[in-house]
Amino acid sequence: MCLPRGFDLAVDDSKKLTAKKREALFETLIALPHGIGTACVAEIDRLNILQATFLAMRRAVDALADNIGAPAHVLVDGNKLPDWPYAAQAVIGGDGLAPSIAAASILAKVTRDRDMAALDAQFPGYGWASNKGYGAKAHQIGLEKLGVTPHHRRSYAPIAKILRGENA
Repeated sequence: MCLPRGFDLAVDDSKKLTAKKREALFETLIALPHGIGTACVAEIDRLNILQATFLAMRRAVDALADNIGAPAHVLVDGNKLPDWPYAAQAVIGGDGLAPSIAAASILAKVTRDRDMAALDAQFPGYGWASNKGYGAKAHQIGLEKLGVTPHHRRSYAPIAKILRGENA
């Protein structure tokens, strides 16, 4: 996410925003230079969640670079950096400290929420659109009643147990 100089996001922590406010900000932010990167379930299973997150970050910054050229410096929310060719700085709590991180977080969250709503329509019964992950009660009930879908991570221990026929 590349914000213009002086851009005031007026957000100090995107996690505190309502879904409605995130959606409204998304429409403003999506028009600015940005890149969105994802990693699929198979990549998460193959690489592990951290390395797949780094892969998605790399894809996002590569997409941004394709649009506007390589960024001079990348701020990454967290305490670890991916192995990539970009000058970068890890910023713990970056969502509350750097407007570009907060903006990128909004793009990522809204994109994820939309993807989960699409999964919910494709695979009803798991509560994809409303739950926060595999541990959510609605999701657990869906797994018990409907089983594992191609969109579940096989490397995640409770899913692996279900696939082995063990009690989750």
